[in-house]
Amino acid sequence: MPVATRRTLTHPALLGLAIAISLAGCAGLPDQRLANQALQNGDTELAQQNFQQLADLGYADAQIGLADIQVNTGDPEAMRKAEAIYRAAAQTSPRAQVRLGRLLAAKPGSTVAEQHEAESWLKKAAQNGETGTLLPLATLYLQYPQSFPNIDAQKQIDQWLAAGYPDAPLAQVMLYRAKGTYDQHLDDIERICKAALSANDVCYVELATVYQKRGQADRQAELVKQLQSAYNGGTASAARIDGVARVLSDPTLGKTDEKTAQTLLESVTDTYPAAYISLAQLLYQFPELGDVDKLMDYINKGHSADPGRAELLLGKVYYEGKVVIPDAHKALDHLQKAAGTQVSAHYYMGQIYRRGYLGKPEPQKAVDELLKAARSGQNSADFALAQLYSGGRGTKPNLVNAYVFVQLAKMRPDVQQPVNDLNTLIETELQPGQKAQAQQLMQQELKARGGISQANSALAQQEMPADPIGEDKSL
Repeated sequence: MPVATRRTLTHPALLGLAIAISLAGCAGLPDQRLANQALQNGDTELAQQNFQQLADLGYADAQIGLADIQVNTGDPEAMRKAEAIYRAAAQTSPRAQVRLGRLLAAKPGSTVAEQHEAESWLKKAAQNGETGTLLPLATLYLQYPQSFPNIDAQKQIDQWLAAGYPDAPLAQVMLYRAKGTYDQHLDDIERICKAALSANDVCYVELATVYQKRGQADRQAELVKQLQSAYNGGTASAARIDGVARVLSDPTLGKTDEKTAQTLLESVTDTYPAAYISLAQLLYQFPELGDVDKLMDYINKGHSADPGRAELLLGKVYYEGKVVIPDAHKALDHLQKAAGTQVSAHYYMGQIYRRGYLGKPEPQKAVDELLKAARSGQNSADFALAQLYSGGRGTKPNLVNAYVFVQLAKMRPDVQQPVNDLNTLIETELQPGQKAQAQQLMQQELKARGGISQANSALAQQEMPADPIGEDKSL
């Protein structure tokens, strides 16, 4: 284990600290172990208080802890500050190296140079004995194959498996997601995650997904009991409770069990405030579980712990107008705040501009936002772009672009009938020369996206289920 890097304290400083410890028995002194535990439990205030005091004394690990808190806020400015802290500490701290690599690997809109830098830091951290580097590396290779043309993801994972790396089987699960073959490998995923469950609690989410897709309620119930026991024993995190609850409430995965999901989330809110946002989302999906006042109360309670999801949900609430009076301006304000970390925010903003909810259609703004969403994996965004270009609302129709995006929409999993209907309509109007042009443009767009949906490449579940494809309800 690498030794914690810290500033060398002067003799008087060391003496003063030693005296304080001996007199007070450490009472009231900053405690990094306490800070780490508080951060894991979602008590960012206590964690930040202890990290700050240690950081002021020059402890690099505490500075990294403060940066971790900034990353968890999802705020773009805080993320930039965190990156600067990691970068400064990475020269001597392997822990900072892996943090910087992960941050760059997950950075929205990252450049090719940043992607290669992420790979370099992750490999360096691994050489220095840090764990937790393999899955971010797999994410890089799966999300950005155009940036790593010499890497064959399956061959790389096979090498990791042959070398016996503990996280290699989970990288294989990531590949199943990335290639859209998850459902064809449920047995293998179950085998992998049962074996890895004690070492990696993210497998509770994967197993819950498998059982949900199969409709195996008995196995699901037994898994929930096992998870609760592991959480009470300290071997599973509150974040995994939250993740499994979201699986149970996701109708795209199978029959929902929203009441068990509610019970799970309520059991961790004291130590994991971000669960309040999941509870709010649950109430929004299943209004019988609570009224709008309770929903808004949950959002308020969890906002500081997970501002990105909180703002996205508020934006969706005001956009759809199912439980409050619809308000496009309020929706846009919340969605803009969420856009730094939530892909769906770009989709909803694009729809606001496309439909003219602010007074008139703004097609260029709509294209900008919807394209960001589509290139980041939002399932409905390509269809919305095809609608924009085929209908020409506020702009001249462009059948070539419409054909490109409706074809891309058809490549998404679980294609719905409106996509096929629009595709048929566009094909009847498209001239042969235009179709050849569209095919060329589509190949360019696929290359820009790396050929793999970023949404499918993540091992964790998406923050919110994708909306069904089709026209949204008007405000």
